[in-house]
Amino acid sequence: QVQLVESGGGLVQAGGSLRLSCAASGRTFTTYTMGWFRQAPGKERELVAAISWSGGSTYYADSVKGRFTGSRDNAKNTVYLQMNSLKPEDTAVYYCAAKRLNGLVLLHRLTEANFSSWGQGTQVTVSS
Repeated sequence: QVQLVESGGGLVQAGGSLRLSCAASGRTFTTYTMGWFRQAPGKERELVAAISWSGGSTYYADSVKGRFTGSRDNAKNTVYLQMNSLKPEDTAVYYCAAKRLNGLVLLHRLTEANFSSWGQGTQVTVSS
């Protein structure tokens, strides 16, 4: 399995921006679909963005569409989540996750159960 390490979280004012990074170990990064999840206190973990193995296809939850952008650099084994126009409701622990490719992947149907490797999470706090 791939090992994942997130970075880039922090405290930001509403309307600000942050970029999260997730570095993956190993030489098979292109065989993974990547996802960004978040979990706020008292809430379930939710998928906010998914990025195909090439980066050519992406999915976003309605709550972040138009504000967040997921991307990946396969040469650097790294996936990113650019978060703009942040809102207090975006406050959560953000996790990156990897799903091994196995046939057709419908990004909009992915759930937590589809991902086998997880990072440790990084806190994002948006103040009002």
